[in-house]
Amino acid sequence: MTRPDVLAHRGYALRYPENSLPALEAAVLAGARHVEFDVQATADGVPVLLHDPDLERIGGDGRAIAALSLRQALRVPVGEADRLGPAFAAVRLCTLARAMAWLRRRPGVTAFCEIKSEAVTGQGLEPMMAAVLPLLRPLQARLVLISVVPGVVAAARDAGLASGWVIPGWTDANRTLAARLRPDWLLCNRRRLPPAPAPLWPGDWRWAVYEVRRAAEARQLARRGVGLVETMAVAELVAELAHGRS
Repeated sequence: MTRPDVLAHRGYALRYPENSLPALEAAVLAGARHVEFDVQATADGVPVLLHDPDLERIGGDGRAIAALSLRQALRVPVGEADRLGPAFAAVRLCTLARAMAWLRRRPGVTAFCEIKSEAVTGQGLEPMMAAVLPLLRPLQARLVLISVVPGVVAAARDAGLASGWVIPGWTDANRTLAARLRPDWLLCNRRRLPPAPAPLWPGDWRWAVYEVRRAAEARQLARRGVGLVETMAVAELVAELAHGRS
């Protein structure tokens, strides 16, 4: 395989506010069949699509999401005005429930849902899983629940969902832990991989690598056994791969 599939990192986040419905929809329209988004939790335990533990970077509001109720959080514009200008001034946080409703209308799309470590720390593993699993189960055939937190990976497997572990480093200890967790996917930052031609860890899992922006690197990763390349530059990478450009 020399042309891997593209996984939209926080949606089409290069051109749209990350982890927003516009970013997810734009990624699919650009040709992505796989999308990834992050999940944090509000003070009242509602799962929302958000990468950082606060709203400073995307909304200019330094308050932690764990300190805000959903009602308070939804008042904050998160259109990334500093990066994208005023075009997305109306964008607000997307709840996981809304994201699942969107996915239901996109039958050809698979979603990678990443539970962030801060949400697990703040809510506790069991309460966090209790909040997300009922939302995910109706679409579990097109969902992969992922996290850097091993407990989330194990809980996903126990619940019958496809799982993925975001490995925090290329170490022997993490390789041993991966073998114990037995995820369906291993996800790794491209900078953490050993240089080619060193092999990737063998196992029953598949590999996804982020953040990849050029077709030449994507093809090289595919030759090493990577099935998904994760990128914020969705349309750009899809086009390069389709037209054989590097």
